Amino acid sequence: MEKRRFDKLGIDVSLLGFGCMRFPTNAEGKIDRPLAEKMLDKAIASGVNYIDTAYPYHDGESELFVGEALKKYPRDSYYLATKLPVWFVNTVEDVDKYFNEQLKKLQTDHFDFYLMHAMNKGSWAKQRDLGTVKRLEELQAEGKIRFLGFSFHDDYDTFEEIINYRDWDFCQIQLNYMDIDEQAGMKGYKLAEEKGVPLTIMEPVKGGSLAKFSKDIMDVFDSVRPGKSAASFALRYVATLPDILTVLSGMSSMEQVDDNLETFNDFVPMEEKEYEAIDKIKEIMNSRIQNGCTGCRYCMPCPFGVDIPGNFSVWNRYHMYQDYGTVKWQWEGMGREGKQGVNCRECGKCETACPQHLAIREDLKKVMADLSKAAG
Repeated sequence: MEKRRFDKLGIDVSLLGFGCMRFPTNAEGKIDRPLAEKMLDKAIASGVNYIDTAYPYHDGESELFVGEALKKYPRDSYYLATKLPVWFVNTVEDVDKYFNEQLKKLQTDHFDFYLMHAMNKGSWAKQRDLGTVKRLEELQAEGKIRFLGFSFHDDYDTFEEIINYRDWDFCQIQLNYMDIDEQAGMKGYKLAEEKGVPLTIMEPVKGGSLAKFSKDIMDVFDSVRPGKSAASFALRYVATLPDILTVLSGMSSMEQVDDNLETFNDFVPMEEKEYEAIDKIKEIMNSRIQNGCTGCRYCMPCPFGVDIPGNFSVWNRYHMYQDYGTVKWQWEGMGREGKQGVNCRECGKCETACPQHLAIREDLKKVMADLSKAAG
């Protein structure tokens, strides 16, 4: 297993990290514990030593399962990462409440990597002002946290503010070849690199979106590296970056474990011809975009509650990936909130405000037709 070492941390971490957010589930929607444990055991036997979970994963079951599954291993044989559920933290005392609960669930006396979970502009300001960081630093001084960091979901400016706040041991960002300009993105990676802050990477396969493609795209992959999975290209794209500590993969089947182990047990950095292939694939996918909505929101608010840019964002992504699963959660949530295009009354107010001069009313009809058919 390929390992990465950072002098700042003084440890050797497997380049592949086991993300514990997407374990296989049974008919009741609970973790399929026998299968999940076999998957975890196989990964560990192959050299994976970074295990990443969090308080809300699998509705709170992930930490319980991971704690049980890991207790047969010596505590110093793996690095355990979990995250403070900051949305529940309203006082400094809440930090200890949830931290101690997580210690108990994970059957440990310390965490190797502990993160403030899913930080954004609002949650960061709240936790900063509460004194959460100071309390976590005290827990670190007590030996209950080895390395303190944060995971991030917001824009680059917010990322810059948080990473400059203190000398973080590490941080975690979303990065994949389709989203290099989203959230912290590649610009955030370069800032962390400049500051000497090791990065763990989440969503390298974009929630599975970069793991399955139509034949025309797979033909491009096969032209440069025949027989390799689409997921392996996505993982290697980020893992080739030099200042990555570990790349997290949320594995849901033994087949995914096997494929990822093949990728990282004999890790081969990306070559120029592969970057060119990915550029070609991005060009193909971007050509599938249905309209040119920029998300400027000049069309909003809609008098009838339609989230016009949201509808177009879902529509474009659905066609790019040709997979309803990539938009299912957002689209169905918009339906529950009354924000889908079905509520359009064709008043035309949006079209008079649109600087792109889009045929919004007609396009919303197309959105509903395409997504209704995809949803079955």
